[in-house]
Amino acid sequence: MESRRKFIKNTVLSSTAIAVGSSVMGMPASSYRRIIGANDRLNVAIAGLGRRVGAYYEPIARKESNVNLMYLCDVMESQRLKAMENISKRIDYKPKLENDIRKVIDDKEVDILINATPDHWHTPGSILAMKGGKHVYVEKPSSHNMNENELLVKAAKKYNKVVQMGNQQRSSPISMDIINQIHNGVIGTPYKAVAFYSNGRGEVPIQKKTSVPKGLDWELWQGPAIHREYTEETWDYNWHWYGWNYGTAEAGNNATHELDIARWALQVEFPQYAEVEGDKRHFINDGWEMYDTILATFKFADNKIIQWDGKSRNAYQTYGAGRGTIIYGSEGSVFMDRGKYILRDRSGQVIKEVNSNSDEAGTALGGGGSLSTRHMVNFFETIRGKDKLKAPIDDANTSMAMVHYTNIAYRINKGFKIDEKTGKIQDEDAMKLWGREYEKGWEPTL
Repeated sequence: MESRRKFIKNTVLSSTAIAVGSSVMGMPASSYRRIIGANDRLNVAIAGLGRRVGAYYEPIARKESNVNLMYLCDVMESQRLKAMENISKRIDYKPKLENDIRKVIDDKEVDILINATPDHWHTPGSILAMKGGKHVYVEKPSSHNMNENELLVKAAKKYNKVVQMGNQQRSSPISMDIINQIHNGVIGTPYKAVAFYSNGRGEVPIQKKTSVPKGLDWELWQGPAIHREYTEETWDYNWHWYGWNYGTAEAGNNATHELDIARWALQVEFPQYAEVEGDKRHFINDGWEMYDTILATFKFADNKIIQWDGKSRNAYQTYGAGRGTIIYGSEGSVFMDRGKYILRDRSGQVIKEVNSNSDEAGTALGGGGSLSTRHMVNFFETIRGKDKLKAPIDDANTSMAMVHYTNIAYRINKGFKIDEKTGKIQDEDAMKLWGREYEKGWEPTL
């Protein structure tokens, strides 16, 4: 990659010298932009063009990012065509369309992989990308299980790559501001954080075997997961709720964000104990196969506690918002979400309220907005050595552990002790779910 950039830089200098006079001025704007700043330009590929892809258009298209979108990759043809149509409204060149993520990774010109594939692809795809010399922006949840959680961190270190998870609230100026105040004692000693999510998801169809949708590479979609026959309603979104082969339930889908904020505020690492109370409470006979209502509790050293109150199919806003985090301290409390924070004293009186008017999506499907843009720009600039990651994968995956503890405790129907230094679970039944079984030949390795 370095040799390529030196070559481009020399080419730019030569081209500029030759073009003195009217030649440069006569170039089309798109060609001119390809020359200016080419030695610092990053070639980007996006894998996974579903609901999240809209969050990447602005950070990629903005002139200051100085990136070149080389590939739009997805196993569904309609997704590729739709993404091309949408990005073409923002850039004046056409990226390549590709079905197979492995072909994208094999292209040595690609510097960055944005990994927005389904959960079961996040760690395997990211490790393949790092092996192929790419930096990685991986969407949440960055891992499907605790074993992958460890592998991803080891891979980033082994291949010396910049890897950031898409927990974009870490790049929120007001979130950084209030967290810094908490760390400096604005609410005294913080001792508890309640992370929450409330949404009114509806009934999910019961799975029925059917033909693979037109344009979908079902075998490649499954990739590392154990392969099976296609069932309708699976590939587009409902894979989140159809068992543990592909998804990580609502903990991985959404709790990832707020649990990360809670740990950030309390300045804790791994918990000492995890337990949950959860069940499927709504549409009892539909196709949803895991909890839709859960309360997870994590106990840390110094009597600190983090809880996640997750309601996937009951939109009652218990805490006054659809999602967010409340941090309790000895002298006050803070409510915070993606757009604001409210600081209260111990009596509950509002001391300060700051609203950023953020356009970042909350509980709506898809998402994107100013925080996603900031987060990705931070990633680009870190690769260039001009910034420092807001969510480096080693720290992000420490937060991710709570996601996996939640799912494991639910699946074995009991709590367990945890080694707070290593994150290892001190329970034989729980450790059976530390990793997962893979389709033969697809096992992620370093």
